Amino acid sequence: MPRQAKALSARKVETVKEPGLYADGNGLYLQVARSGAKSWIFRYTAAGKRRDMGLGGLASVSLATARQKAQDARQALLAGIDPLEARKLSSYPPTTAAGPTFREIAEECIAAHAPGWKSPKSEKQWRASLETYAYPHIGDLPVDRVDVSGVLAVLRPIWTAKPETAARVRGRVETVLGYAKAAGKRGGDNPAAWKDHLDHLLPAKSDVVKVLHFASLPYAELPGFFTRLQAQDGVSARALEFVILTACRTSGALGALWDEMDLDAGLWTIPADRMKAGALLRVPLSVPAVTLLRRRLSVRTGAYVFPGQTAGKPLSDGALLMVLRRMGLDVTPHGFRSTFRTWVAEKTTYPDGVAEAALGHTQGDKVIAAYQRGDLLDKRRALMEEWAWYCTS
Repeated sequence: MPRQAKALSARKVETVKEPGLYADGNGLYLQVARSGAKSWIFRYTAAGKRRDMGLGGLASVSLATARQKAQDARQALLAGIDPLEARKLSSYPPTTAAGPTFREIAEECIAAHAPGWKSPKSEKQWRASLETYAYPHIGDLPVDRVDVSGVLAVLRPIWTAKPETAARVRGRVETVLGYAKAAGKRGGDNPAAWKDHLDHLLPAKSDVVKVLHFASLPYAELPGFFTRLQAQDGVSARALEFVILTACRTSGALGALWDEMDLDAGLWTIPADRMKAGALLRVPLSVPAVTLLRRRLSVRTGAYVFPGQTAGKPLSDGALLMVLRRMGLDVTPHGFRSTFRTWVAEKTTYPDGVAEAALGHTQGDKVIAAYQRGDLLDKRRALMEEWAWYCTS
């Protein structure tokens, strides 16, 4: 146990003889062995565990030098680097003799996974984020020597400043290290894993991200607004009208194809590859929604229900936003989903499950989801008819 709390003096260091630890402050201790030998120790905590780092014997390291070494170690900790692990890495042989680097394995991992990604942009986003945030810290390290301190060096500078980006980078680093282990390039636990690991060292993303909700229109004002919207000309106004009637995501409506519509059955089937949850969604179409689509069908010009000005391209989300701005509303197209959800909760008796299914949300409870295999189409159809009646009343 440390023998004192105040800083050591040069005289104390030279004259003390009783075996034990003598605190200088800020984690620095003078250790006196039973043999009388004296050495310096820097004590700190990393990954929830106490660690002692030897700084050298008194014969070669003075009090002033020991304090400077302890200060350097504290600076490393503030940067998210474990000073003991950093010292080990500095003593390793050159990278070429130690195996592939994190950068090399990351490029292999990206090449292996890219064919399965939905968007070609994903490959560029992966590579850009790793080049910007990960490679400067661990890119040239042998992949089997990337540890918690290295991962923290990547994440800590951006964890609170850029939480969304940091979360993606963490997940990508975890995937790369998982790939390396599966390929036999490293062993042990994954130092970038979140659950029961980094969650003890970093605050949860939800604690550092300010949740921004889409601006929405109070449901009491919706019928009046909807009447005004129906009086607006143009395909953008019709697309916004369709978004409101179906309570769907704007991306789903703007990407809607005529091949997805069965107007006789009053059903819109959105394929899995266009859904955020990655599962096919059947959307019941109310009478007003079908009427709107039949009018659009009479002037059909291509595959898209709501085509943009560029041939073969759909409308942009900005086009819907411009309709709202021209009408003097400071809300977002996506916000009408919130309007719908609040109306269901406050003005109807439909269960939450029906409302969430109508929004295309997946069942959060895995046990319930395992037994509830249907999509509640009939109940959702009744709900959407009531919603359409309310919008047009």
